[in-house]
Amino acid sequence: MEQWIEHLIGGLPSVVLLLIMLYTLSKGADWLVDEAVTLSTQWGLGKAVIGATIVSIGTTTPEAAVSVLSAIQGEPELALGNAVGSIICDTGLILGLASLIAPLSFNRELASRLSNVQVSAGILMVLACFPWSSPAKVFSEGGTLHQYIGFAFIVLLGLYVWQSIRWASAIKSTSEPDEETEHKKSNTVLTLLKLIGSIAIVVVSAQILIPTVKTLAIRFNVPEEIIAATLVAFGTSLPELVTAITAIRRGHGELAVGNIIGADILNVLFVAGVSAAATPSGLQASGKFFQFLFPAMVFILIVFRIGIFVSGSQLKRPFGVVLVATYILVTILSYIFSIDIH
Repeated sequence: MEQWIEHLIGGLPSVVLLLIMLYTLSKGADWLVDEAVTLSTQWGLGKAVIGATIVSIGTTTPEAAVSVLSAIQGEPELALGNAVGSIICDTGLILGLASLIAPLSFNRELASRLSNVQVSAGILMVLACFPWSSPAKVFSEGGTLHQYIGFAFIVLLGLYVWQSIRWASAIKSTSEPDEETEHKKSNTVLTLLKLIGSIAIVVVSAQILIPTVKTLAIRFNVPEEIIAATLVAFGTSLPELVTAITAIRRGHGELAVGNIIGADILNVLFVAGVSAAATPSGLQASGKFFQFLFPAMVFILIVFRIGIFVSGSQLKRPFGVVLVATYILVTILSYIFSIDIH
């Protein structure tokens, strides 16, 4: 498989192949979300539950596919870097752009609870990777997200889904019913087949994307975790961007906010958790993570948490500017940082 991919890369500009794979990856995830929402409607689940759980799981599937395959193929920093970079991109760029398009309404009680979990999940990942046996070497040798911690994250994932359903179900939605969604009737078996097909597209695209990114990293002499935390993270976060824009156009800003918060939580518990659990050696977090990537991730999560606290019931355009500016600052510093440490 990799030899065929290398041959394909050799006959086609890597950037072109990368863009093609990012498109098919995001498109497959987009279909996955559509079919998951349809299936949930057929099963009688409310929109709040869909936004807090199923949509978030669907839109983080690209990150999970890329990270798990990276870990299995011996690229642990690419796997972990993609999860961290996706959190930075989702929270700063995508949610920031979404709130610039239009103010995002949300239920403050639910958003506050989920945002607390969001920040806690980010800090938990840092603590889980920290080399507690040799803390003095954290900035030079880094640490490891062990396989058993990956399994623990998966257990926490189940608890998060259960608790978020409880929270979402306890809060009545104030939005008007979506008649198109409510009246859309499809055969459940056909929906399941479409869902499986969408997952297959995501996995295959990720399989081709990984060596493409590796080739680009080698050609441009850029650390793989930096590539994962910027370009690939943005590409695999396209489903969140599409979902956010669609939600805004339909007047459901709360869905966009809930999806991004849920996606961040799932990037820790689902993406990093499953990736670590899939490999006996776990995921390696080099010193670069503790020097820059982890602090940048926690910083942008705290900025968003403060925004939820001070924004009342809407994320308005000025705060969108703050989020986008924070993302741009983090991205610029990541490139400067990679030059300094190289």
